[in-house]
Amino acid sequence: MQTILVTGASGFLGKHLVRLLEESDEQLRIRAFSRSEFPDFDDVRIESFRGDITNRNDVDSALAGVDQVYHLAGTVERNPTDPWKAYRTHVDGTRNLCEAMLELGPRRCVLVSSSGTVAVSREAVEHTEESGYKQALVHEWPYYLSKIYQEKQALWYCEHRSLPITVVNPSLLLGPGDDRLSSTNDVRLFLKGQIKTIPSGGLSLVDVRDAAAGLIGAMRDGAIGERYLLAGENLTFREWIAKTARIAGVSRPGFQLPDRAARFGAAALRRLYPLAGKEFELDDATVKMSTFFWYCNSAKARREIGFVTRAADDTLKETISYLRSSGAA
Repeated sequence: MQTILVTGASGFLGKHLVRLLEESDEQLRIRAFSRSEFPDFDDVRIESFRGDITNRNDVDSALAGVDQVYHLAGTVERNPTDPWKAYRTHVDGTRNLCEAMLELGPRRCVLVSSSGTVAVSREAVEHTEESGYKQALVHEWPYYLSKIYQEKQALWYCEHRSLPITVVNPSLLLGPGDDRLSSTNDVRLFLKGQIKTIPSGGLSLVDVRDAAAGLIGAMRDGAIGERYLLAGENLTFREWIAKTARIAGVSRPGFQLPDRAARFGAAALRRLYPLAGKEFELDDATVKMSTFFWYCNSAKARREIGFVTRAADDTLKETISYLRSSGAA
């Protein structure tokens, strides 16, 4: 019987991964590790382990006797109040895990990063695993920059310390179950009428359930020291808004502003809304990100680890249904 550790198990992707592992017919012990509260797990094979990835003692305790690690622990904030939180979690936490692996020796590790480390540009082009890191474009966003450092560090341990690590890079995760609104907040804001104009860029989305299955494929078939982009459809924001509006049965903005005017308009609305006792939630980071293209090519993952995705319409439909049923939108 293999013992599997899932860090960040209480997060959006982590919960779906644990459920997939729970439903498998394999003989597994699953150790769900997080510093947050856990959802209810029915399977007696699942051990809930509270701890902090930035605490080396917690990491050592969680890793003892483990055969495989899915490292998902992270913090998702576009406009953080504490910019260094992302670095402590992604960089220091991953260093703790790598050092513990050197001593305790799990046979495989799949590290979950982000497509935004390599798949972002000012032009509408698809990026692959070979596209190179984009520090110059994402330097003002601690989440993506810390993810670049996290990847570089993990792959250094892989090359120089022979740690068996495979990196996966999901694009924007959508689907049901995002109770923290860590990934689906853009859909919520659109449903609430807070996206007033059509952004000039484009996005790549993936269903969280398909991404979770992709992690298992990477553990099973992924090559050590390699990176796999996990993405579904690439859409301009105009296309994404049209799909979302049609599925949700709501109206959509009909015009596009120049990027600078869009940022100025959002800043003005953040000042004006409180005068009417309301809040305009769209922050500057999100507005600026929407002027970039985050397009991915997942051919490598489809070819090497059996990655499969469902239609974007299906994912958007279930995302909207969940947000409405949960009262978030």
